[in-house]
Amino acid sequence: MTTPLTFRRASQEDVPALVALYDRAARWMQSTGIDQWQPGEKDADHFRRRIAEGEVWLALTDGGVAGAYELWWRDEPAWGVRPPEAGYVHRLMTDRTLAPAGTGRALLAHAEQRIAAAGRPLSRLDFKASSPGLRTYYERAGYAVAGEQPFKEGGGGSNYAVVLMEKRLG
Repeated sequence: MTTPLTFRRASQEDVPALVALYDRAARWMQSTGIDQWQPGEKDADHFRRRIAEGEVWLALTDGGVAGAYELWWRDEPAWGVRPPEAGYVHRLMTDRTLAPAGTGRALLAHAEQRIAAAGRPLSRLDFKASSPGLRTYYERAGYAVAGEQPFKEGGGGSNYAVVLMEKRLG
């Protein structure tokens, strides 16, 4: 990566940028055949709530917001009730027009550092089972399949299968 990234926690003022980033990432996924997100699926209320209740991080370049992710400290819908042994990475997204090569991996590494600094040995994530390209991406980043959750509840009461992946840190 040639352009340096800086990271900071998102604030409520960043909500419009997060909504736009999500929608651009969703459109890119659709254009490449990745069945993961839909434009408009995560609105301002979603990001306001995630900022207020947890951690949302931005990756910045001189040009603006290059990417973002959500860090959760539990994820019962996908992983069930678990001891406090992991951090859960959600909504890893990059701006394909602005982000330098490697931004996705840099976001993951930042999340893993946050998780390890909290004393938790595992980084976990999930994605729709119908997105095999994401499995390959995360395997290349050191994640291994830990199982599948066949009936994760999505927005609007819909259910879908997700692949559960984790990486031991440190």
